[in-house]
This record gives sequence, C-alpha cells and structure tokens, in this order.
Amino acid sequence: MLTFSIFIISLFFIELLYFKIANHYNIIDKPNQRSSHQYITLRGGGIIFPVAIITAVFIYQPSYWYLALAVFAIALISFLDDVITLNNKVRLGVHFLSVLLVIYQANLNQPINYAHISYPSYLIFAIIAFIMVIGTINAYNFMDGINGITVLYSIVLIASFYLIQELKIVTIIHPKILTTTLAALIVFGYFNLRKRAKAFAGDVGSISIALFICFFIVQLIMTTGNFQWILLLGIYGLDAVATIFCRLIRKENIFEAHRSHFYQYLANEKKINHVVVAGIYGILQMMLNLVIIYTSLSTVLFTFFAIVLMYIILRLSFEGRNRLFINYQ
Repeated sequence: MLTFSIFIISLFFIELLYFKIANHYNIIDKPNQRSSHQYITLRGGGIIFPVAIITAVFIYQPSYWYLALAVFAIALISFLDDVITLNNKVRLGVHFLSVLLVIYQANLNQPINYAHISYPSYLIFAIIAFIMVIGTINAYNFMDGINGITVLYSIVLIASFYLIQELKIVTIIHPKILTTTLAALIVFGYFNLRKRAKAFAGDVGSISIALFICFFIVQLIMTTGNFQWILLLGIYGLDAVATIFCRLIRKENIFEAHRSHFYQYLANEKKINHVVVAGIYGILQMMLNLVIIYTSLSTVLFTFFAIVLMYIILRLSFEGRNRLFINYQ
C-alpha cells in the first residue's frame, strides 16, 4: 500500500511537470469537425502510462526488458506523432518492431513445446497474433475519442489481469507492475475523467497502454491455450469491428479519421455525458470479464452473443439503417 501511494504521488507530480512542458511547447488538441470536445485541451497526458510500465518492469521484473523496450519505442514514436505529424511509414515501422518485440517476449516466457505444437502451427499463431495486436492497438487508439473512455476501460482490464493472477488461473507478470500501471491510470483519470478534461491521453497514452494490454492477453492465450481471453477486449472489439463494417458498406476509407463509432454518436449526437458513456463501456466490459473469469466457455459465448445482439438492436434503433449503411451525416 505504501509503495502504491508513493507511485501515485510521484506520477501525479510527473503529470503536473508534463502539463507545464505541454503548455510551454503548445502541445494541445484543437477541436475540429471530427472532435467530441469543444475546448483546446492539453494532449499527451497519457505519457505517464509508459513511464509507469517501464519503471515498474525494470524495478520488479527486469527480465521483461523486451517488453519495456517495445513500450518505450512505441511511446516515443507516438509522442512525436502527437507533437509533429510523422511519416506513416516511419510510425508503422516502429509499431511493427514494437509488436515483434512483444511477441518475442511472450515466446521467451512460454517457449514452444514441440511435443504439443509443431513449429508451422506456432508460426501461424505468431502471424495471427501479430496482425491482431497491430489491429488492436490501432482500434484502441480510435476508441480514445471522449473523456474517460480509455482510462476507465484500461482500469477494468488491468484490474481483470490482477484478478486472474490473484485467482491463480495463471501468472503472467509481477503484480506490482499491474498496480503501478493502475496508479498511472488513476492519476490520469483525475485530470481526464470529467466533463471538461484537463488533458487527453494522446497517442502516447492510448497506444502504449494498448500494447501492454495486448502483451498480457497474448501471453495469457499462449500459456492457457484458450482463445476466449481475447474477449477481455470484447466491447471495444465489437464497436470497432461493427463500425469498420458499416464504413466499408458506405465505401468510406477506413483509415481516415472519423466520428462514427457508437460511443461517439451517443456523446455527440445524443448529448449523453462523456463520463456516462465511458462508464457504460467500462461496466459492460467488466461484467463480460467476470463471466470470462468465473464461468464456462458456453456461458461466455452466450453472454457475448447477447451483448452483440443488444448492440445491433440499439445501433439500428438509435441511428437507423440509412445513417449506418448509406450516408453517415
């Protein structure tokens, strides 16, 4: 508890120091037609996420230095992209390298058992994991569009990881790395989880925390051989995949910035408080995670199917077919 308090206080002062730097160098987010906010807001407040993760790894589990290097690389390139617009090839190149480091770290922790899995099968898994992690970190970044959503969703995931280890389902990482990451999320939440946010996470925050979360889930799947753990990201995945599907139907460029996620519709068009919308997403994921952790696969699939059905009905009821599939105005 004392260590956790020390991290909270230290990260709080680091965040305040960053705010001074961001103010001085004009690292801000100006609202535009795609924005869900109306005021100029400091960008990059999520820089304390990689700071917390890297520090905790080197204090408590230095053998995970590939993970720390991956988080550092992706946080650095994302921070630079927050400040200046980088060439996409450079940014994606660093993303690819960071994901490879994460997968390599996971393999070091859980070496291939050739008695149970062939090398070609493992290679296929590694390729699928690489594609899924790249997709997830980008989806996580796209979902960071309203106050509180990234911090609440990430708190639910880190708490779920902690619970999985406490229940002895599997041990992936030193628990104090998780609690230190949680401390960073709590500190950032103080400045972001409000009607008018003091700061946004920025790419440096959303992408680095997404990479760390992906590492845990990839390692969890490798260790248990159970793919249901991917549903620990089920709510974000549902909104991201459904929105991509609708945009493809509308023949839009899915790589262009937009504001057509369901959470954005609820916050922007329906004018529901950002924190309320973020809370709904976080609570739904928390409920799903508890089902995943405590019940059988059949119950998990039934629960997720019910959530998918509810999501489809709500989107069609609120937005309508014409808006979703023809012209998103």
